[in-house]
Amino acid sequence: MNTKVKLKEVYEVKQQYKAFYTGGTIVWKPDARQFLCQNNGTISIVSIDNLQEPVTLGEQQTDSEISEDVIYTFAIGNTGKSIVSGHRSGLLKLWDGETHNVQKMWKTVHQGPISRLVFNPTDSCIASGGADSTIRLWDPTEQVCLGTLRGSEGLINVIVFHPDTDSKIVVAVGDDTKIRAWNYESRKLIKTFEGHFSRVTGISFSEDRTHLVSSGRDKILILWNFETQQAVKTIPVYESIESVVVLPAGLNIGGIKLKKGKVYAACGGEDGLVKVWEMTGAKIIYKQSNSLVAKASEEGGLSITNLFYSKSVGRMAVVSADHNILVHECETFECVHQLSGFSDEILDLILLGKRDQYIAMATNSNDFKVYDVNTMNCQLVKGHTDIVLSLCANDRYLLSSSKDNSIRLWSFGEEPFTINCVAIGLKHTNTVGSVTLSKHGGNFCASVSQDRCLKTWKIPKTFTAEEEGELPRLQCTLTELAHEKDINCVCISPNDRLIATGSQDKTAKLWDASDLSVVGVFRGHTRGIWAVRFSPVDQILLTNAADCSIKLWSLEDMTCLKTLEGHDSSVLRVEFISHGMQLLSAGADGLLKLWSIKTSECVQTLDRHDNRIWALCVTRDESVFYSGGSDSQLIQWHDVTESKRQLELDQRKETLLQEQELNNLLSERKLLKALRISLNLDRPLSTLKIVNEVIKTKEQGLEDTVRKLSNDHKERLLRHAIEWNTNSKNCRPAQLALNVLLQEMLAGRFQVSELNKHLEASLPYTERHFKRLTEYMKDLKFVEYSLRCMQPHAAKMD
Repeated sequence: MNTKVKLKEVYEVKQQYKAFYTGGTIVWKPDARQFLCQNNGTISIVSIDNLQEPVTLGEQQTDSEISEDVIYTFAIGNTGKSIVSGHRSGLLKLWDGETHNVQKMWKTVHQGPISRLVFNPTDSCIASGGADSTIRLWDPTEQVCLGTLRGSEGLINVIVFHPDTDSKIVVAVGDDTKIRAWNYESRKLIKTFEGHFSRVTGISFSEDRTHLVSSGRDKILILWNFETQQAVKTIPVYESIESVVVLPAGLNIGGIKLKKGKVYAACGGEDGLVKVWEMTGAKIIYKQSNSLVAKASEEGGLSITNLFYSKSVGRMAVVSADHNILVHECETFECVHQLSGFSDEILDLILLGKRDQYIAMATNSNDFKVYDVNTMNCQLVKGHTDIVLSLCANDRYLLSSSKDNSIRLWSFGEEPFTINCVAIGLKHTNTVGSVTLSKHGGNFCASVSQDRCLKTWKIPKTFTAEEEGELPRLQCTLTELAHEKDINCVCISPNDRLIATGSQDKTAKLWDASDLSVVGVFRGHTRGIWAVRFSPVDQILLTNAADCSIKLWSLEDMTCLKTLEGHDSSVLRVEFISHGMQLLSAGADGLLKLWSIKTSECVQTLDRHDNRIWALCVTRDESVFYSGGSDSQLIQWHDVTESKRQLELDQRKETLLQEQELNNLLSERKLLKALRISLNLDRPLSTLKIVNEVIKTKEQGLEDTVRKLSNDHKERLLRHAIEWNTNSKNCRPAQLALNVLLQEMLAGRFQVSELNKHLEASLPYTERHFKRLTEYMKDLKFVEYSLRCMQPHAAKMD
């Protein structure tokens, strides 16, 4: 059945997914439903279930202007009702945790930026630590400084209040290796704990409040007796620890119940694993086996940056150096929520599932992420040992390539979404830049690399590993040294017979898929080719390159059929839509363009990205497409062509009805009612005719009619009157309308935007009309005088 293809005309942004955590302070709310994350000088409040619309507190900092109100750090009260933030301007702001409005603000007296903020257990006091090595205590109700605690060295990194409120003790750590405790009422230093040899990163009190556990980058955990200031136990953990949390007795973690009378501490650091230590016995009772956090790439690097334990829900949250937030159920230690705070550069996007329910995203990371498009819940997929560069998928498999010189084949299942690596291909000798799966049979795939080779791989129906515990290997069937320089892209034709490649050597080549013999070479671009695509319906190949152009080539005679020019910088990605009749292109200038192939014209330009757009993927019904790039934004666009057309039809219908009503009122001589409809239609000529008719018939009530008009209609009448005023024939109706509108303005019933502009436009013409009328009056008086002089002579002649 031949159905007419409806071409797309308008796409609009449906959803914009930006970063919500870019590093810095992060807090888990007491109810364990939301995270408060530092995001480029603002605070983003993100729900752990659905992060489509994070709430933002503070002013967003842009590259063009530096905001004075950038937030350096923040803290949340123990009840979750108050949030305090420290700003670059030296202000502390107290926010309402529910309405997100600023309740109070006051100036701090820290010399330099504020590095830490903490509420005491009753929320009656706030401690602020700064770069000036001091800790200041504040009363949030009166906004007064209660005291200053001195004695630390360098930047204040950690502040913890003693859980017993009556003790009035605050513990803090500076840049040195000592832990100090003050009585904040008397402001005296009462305890000093010396034992660490490097920066102390975490402090946590035990349940009985008599012990303290500290962690540091010197790869040790220390259990302190808080009263005697003695180190009860020093445990070498052989990794830099960034965070430590003392767990309550009776908690079941990973199937192990914590006994009473002992101190258990969970810690996380450069190994990327959560470990639970029994501190007095100096032994690990639980070590995480299913970690989604990668180990630090070098010694002393970052992997896990924060650990949180929520008693109310029995869950633990892990924050990684890659800005991922992972929430684990303590009992099984299974990951129940995964949030990705910052994607860095988005390098590739691909839709998965029969209804395009999932989207896989390759970023500047060894893991790629799979999102559910409805809830945007994230799942990290680990496997590659270097940055993932390219993704491709069909109904059964997902294929990925990486800088680790390998390709991996993954099988996935829907509802619930599961993904497993089933095979690995290891024959390339350099970074694998692009991969593609066969469209028709799904029984082979192709890959291209910086080693200038094109390889095809067989995908068997069943996979068998050569050795126990190893992944099955993909069999490389054909290899060809394809180009003279790096190969950027590869694509398989819809019938699986041809393979196309594009390279930095400015050529695209066509290969026979059965034996990798060259079918044709396409020369014409003046810069490297970024992507190649086969038309879904015609024997046409598309190439786009760094020379800002898109070319369409015939596969029959290898000639260039069309060149589309419109981008001002490199064209990085192009996709066919509308049965091969239109194109979507993405450029290095952050612009997306919709093209009509028939007319070679750009139908629409979409500008929402701030930097290069590396990735495009279109849903099967083409109603939605996704774009991502260097600005770390994932944008969902949807086709609004039909709704726009319908809206235009409705507006046209409404206009025709109003025009008919206007004609009826004019024929019935109902001039003042007709005036309102004429203004509504924005017809200066019709309005002029109506005002002239009012003057001619001397109809009363023009002032009352104008008074009842809306402000928009009055402004429209003012614009019309200024337009009429330019012509001397129409000066009378123009001056009448201006007179009535100026009276309305003086009475305060009419507010005009850009009044000076309107007055400047009308004054010269009004002065000219006044001058002309004065000359007419002079002439008239002269005629009258002449007639009077002639009257006696006329009488004599009679």
